[in-house]
Amino acid sequence: MVDTTSLTRAVDHFADRLRAAPQSRLQRGAAAEALGLARELARWAQRIEEPGTEPREMPDAGMFAAADQITVAVHDLAVVLSDDGQVDDAVRLVAEAQKRAGV
Repeated sequence: MVDTTSLTRAVDHFADRLRAAPQSRLQRGAAAEALGLARELARWAQRIEEPGTEPREMPDAGMFAAADQITVAVHDLAVVLSDDGQVDDAVRLVAEAQKRAGV
């Protein structure tokens, strides 16, 4: 089993920053960035769990749900990752999305 602590910590930090962000920041793109990340992580997990099938898209549950969506997506992904390189790649995706979101 691979240690995904760095990944869950990174996404928990991002989610906390989203929850603390003002509505105006979420509307200016932070929520959309988080949703994009959640969708990317969910597709990644689905490709591992169900190879050869078309991944389902995570729905847009609104800007105030974006923090929860990235948390759910990363926890699903963390369960199926198989090596440290994948964890490092996922942590990088989270960090890049948080930077673009500006939170």
